[in-house]
Amino acid sequence: MRLGLMVGPERARYATKVDRMLRDAKWAEDNGLSTVWIPQVPDEFDAMTAAALVAHQTSRIEIGTAVVPLQSRHPIALVQQSLSTQLIANGRFTLGLGPSHHWIIQDMLGLPYERPAALTADYLDVVDAAMAGPGPITVANDSFHIDNPMYVTDQPRMQVMLAALGPLMLELAGARTDGTILWLADEQAIESHIAPRINAAAAAAGRPAPRIVAGVPVCLCQPDEVDAARARANRVLSEATISPNYQRLLDRGSARSVADILAAGDEEMVRKRLAAFADAGVTDVSVRVLPIGDDRDALLESSRRTRDLVASLATSFG
Repeated sequence: MRLGLMVGPERARYATKVDRMLRDAKWAEDNGLSTVWIPQVPDEFDAMTAAALVAHQTSRIEIGTAVVPLQSRHPIALVQQSLSTQLIANGRFTLGLGPSHHWIIQDMLGLPYERPAALTADYLDVVDAAMAGPGPITVANDSFHIDNPMYVTDQPRMQVMLAALGPLMLELAGARTDGTILWLADEQAIESHIAPRINAAAAAAGRPAPRIVAGVPVCLCQPDEVDAARARANRVLSEATISPNYQRLLDRGSARSVADILAAGDEEMVRKRLAAFADAGVTDVSVRVLPIGDDRDALLESSRRTRDLVASLATSFG
């Protein structure tokens, strides 16, 4: 199992936002982590732009989006941007995309949120055509009628992964992409629901075993501080739990909140929890460092300790 770092913007830190993202990504590369995963927060810095910036400042590490909502971008625009990012990254870019959630697509953007799995399949037709090589992209399906040339790069093949939570999306991810990127999935949900479906779909399609990337908050702390870490996790990371998609995923496992996904405690407790994700079938963990403390200095020190632990574990898990 490979360890990666979740890298993203920090609200209201406008002047330091870009520099901080780049420092985080460079730290991950310099400390032996395998990947950096950049979430697309609805009201924040564009994930694909961030990926291009990170690619320009690093040389080894894989860079992925986790994930780009597809309804808000025409597939040609997304293909053009992702191929450009792949060229900048010299082949290290992974496109994570998905149909997002109704509260973003319908309530915030005013776009239809209907038959998301079918739309994703139609979208992948365009992505597949683009990755066949430079030349015309010609696609006609229920959602798109496209005849558009694309000559961004002569080496367009990049890994593509889906945010897949339900059965239809997991089957699609296994049959047509390189894997899935998860949030709010515990070990039970992964072992009993996600891994069997996506692996079976990949095998039936004759594809290699798919990647399963689990987003996991991590906090190195004393055992008697775990409750404080859990409370902070629920306070700062619980926004997505309102989504029916995530509620259905939580019902597949034993977790009931983001705190139940948290790997917290001393070094052995954190290592054991991450090992449980590997045992469940996870191939990659996207670590979301969760510091605790009563002031800025304490939070920074907590973040440093947790990062040092993640760096030390990258070798043993990788």
